[in-house]
Amino acid sequence: MNRRNFIIGGLATAGMLSLGGYSFIHRPEFGRLPQGERLARIQASPHYINGKFQNLVPVQVMSEDSGENRFVATAKFLFGDKSALSPKEPMLSHKTDLKKLDIKQDLVVWMGHSTFYMQLGGRRILIDPVFSSYASPVFFINKAFSGSNIYTAADMPDIDVLAISHDHWDHLDYTTVMALKDKIKNIVCPLGVGEYFEQWGFDLQILHEEDWDKEIKFAEDFSIHILPSQHFSGRFLTQNPTLWCGFAFVTPKNKVYYSGDGGYGEHFKTIGKQFGGFDLMLGENGQYNMAWHAIHLLPEETAQAAVDVRAKALLPAHGGKFALARHPWQEPYQKLTEASQGKDYQLLTPEIGEAVSIDEISLQAFGKWWEKML
Repeated sequence: MNRRNFIIGGLATAGMLSLGGYSFIHRPEFGRLPQGERLARIQASPHYINGKFQNLVPVQVMSEDSGENRFVATAKFLFGDKSALSPKEPMLSHKTDLKKLDIKQDLVVWMGHSTFYMQLGGRRILIDPVFSSYASPVFFINKAFSGSNIYTAADMPDIDVLAISHDHWDHLDYTTVMALKDKIKNIVCPLGVGEYFEQWGFDLQILHEEDWDKEIKFAEDFSIHILPSQHFSGRFLTQNPTLWCGFAFVTPKNKVYYSGDGGYGEHFKTIGKQFGGFDLMLGENGQYNMAWHAIHLLPEETAQAAVDVRAKALLPAHGGKFALARHPWQEPYQKLTEASQGKDYQLLTPEIGEAVSIDEISLQAFGKWWEKML
């Protein structure tokens, strides 16, 4: 091959790679940045400063004191020893038939990681559903643990409310929400996240998109509150283009708090005081690291957060499905169990798919299923 052909071949290869890269990042899964009226509404938010959303208290996503920069952390995540990060055998589970449940019963079913099916006040609620095998845009990163994906969209009844806490891949999954599209009656999400649903063809009439400390009142006996969390957002290169949040689900009978993702802060005490406590907290516990301590809870902090929000019971989230951090997969459950000793709340540890009655929490007991697995 002469030099001219070599150059032409190289340019052609570079062009194809560039085209391929352009096509990849413009897949609908990545979504688009907020625009138009939604962007104007975002810009009016007191939490949107200098072109991006900010936490109540300024924190660093990656701590400079950890001695580990983003490059080192990413290298460890991709190429480090992963032998202890996931179970060596399929996850234990107990698949509840959701379509046969009595809608009059207030209950919650953990589906792995931060996905929950909940019945509250006669409504069916689905939180941060991810039924895909990977929590990422590519097939070789963040693979679900064997046996953790026991539910599909086909197993879901009609959903009165889909609640999405933020836009990260392990909470907002394109394939899952598209498979659920015809079953979803309402969507609740923080500011900016609605842009994804608009791009993906959802009816804007069912979209309820609000800032922190806003109440979405569906009826006199049912409301959802968008609440602060200490985290970050973005599905690709742009930092914090959309808001992140926790939720309070409130009926005259029961109150449930979902923390969403986020580090420890004074907002937990504020939330506890604001709502006078909760019957149940669905609290982040897992995928932590001192390098990003400010934006994810350590197990001991999950326990303290449950105390702060005055929860009667705590059901851990953000574990049991994806290895997004370097800790052994059982560690969050072991440490949270230890940290919960002597606390006023009841720690609930159901297997994936096992129903928890919110009305009869004190009468239920769940085993340490993680001790039965390798």
